[in-house]
Amino acid sequence: MTNLSDPLGLRHGHTLPNRLVLAPMTNQQSNPDGTLSEDELAWLVARAEGGFGLLQTAAAYVHPAGQVWPGQLGVSSDEHLPGLERLAAAVSAAGARCSVQLHHGGVRAERALSGQEVVGPWDDAQTGARSMTTGEVQRAVEDFATAAARAEKAGMDGIEIHGGHGYLVGQFLDASSNLRTDGYGSDSAGRARFVKEVVRAVRESTGPDFHVGLRLSVERHGVVLADMVDLVRELLASGDIDILDLSLWDVAKLPADAPEGSRTLLEHFLDLPRHGTALGVAGQLSSAAAVQRTLDQGVDLAYIGKGAIADRSFALRAIADASYRAPSFPVTRKHLRAEKLAEPFVTYFATTWPQLVED
Repeated sequence: MTNLSDPLGLRHGHTLPNRLVLAPMTNQQSNPDGTLSEDELAWLVARAEGGFGLLQTAAAYVHPAGQVWPGQLGVSSDEHLPGLERLAAAVSAAGARCSVQLHHGGVRAERALSGQEVVGPWDDAQTGARSMTTGEVQRAVEDFATAAARAEKAGMDGIEIHGGHGYLVGQFLDASSNLRTDGYGSDSAGRARFVKEVVRAVRESTGPDFHVGLRLSVERHGVVLADMVDLVRELLASGDIDILDLSLWDVAKLPADAPEGSRTLLEHFLDLPRHGTALGVAGQLSSAAAVQRTLDQGVDLAYIGKGAIADRSFALRAIADASYRAPSFPVTRKHLRAEKLAEPFVTYFATTWPQLVED
């Protein structure tokens, strides 16, 4: 039986100290130029000291035109290197591993933040985004690879490509909107081409001691579950990714519109041959027992989101006490500040999920 405290060796990169991962979470704490702030450093180091084996940064844009939020972390320029170096060193000193989540907003990017034209896989009348040329698609692949190499140069242990939640990588997987006819859309093979090329380029641009992760949404955002199962099967067989992170919203949920008694979303992926890739999941994991149940199903890593917001030491407490449960929401703004959330993060969290915060 796998326990929360068990180390996990990866195909590439360093062994993870345990099975608990700080999920990548938007926090709007970076400086306006995308460099790491003292507030963001404190938020992440507190979770490293709180026992998480691997920390994922918030989504970090690989090109300025891909920025979605104010206060978003960047990994698009060497100007971002000093902050990333400090973060890598501080997390390592606390005994944890650290990974940068590579991100591009695509049609959801904000021109008001970057001053640059918004582009994505298709023309989008709602956002004003322009469809990328084939050359721009290929340059976007290079942007992800260059950002990964920059993260490795900074001393990070790895990266995670953000392929979920309807941002650029996920937009290419959108069967309802990606109707491109240049080989990057229209059918399942075309829609999957971009993410495969990004993964391959990142792998080729980084060394054997650096791990490559990928986050995917497997429903919503226009994706087709059967296509995602096929894509995951191919990615696992490729050997190009070391960690697959499935963002499920709830690890026990059924696929949308599935009748009672159907397989859960997670169960569609558990039996796929992994070929040495670690499988991680996120979704309503707020107690030691919930994490253990997921590990008992055959999952390798548990990604903790709101539980880590409510308790920076979630990992230490869950490992020490099988009955541990994270503080229940709603929590107060004072509680969030005490858990090392700076004011921009507190405001963002309270605005996005007002039912989870009380004054």
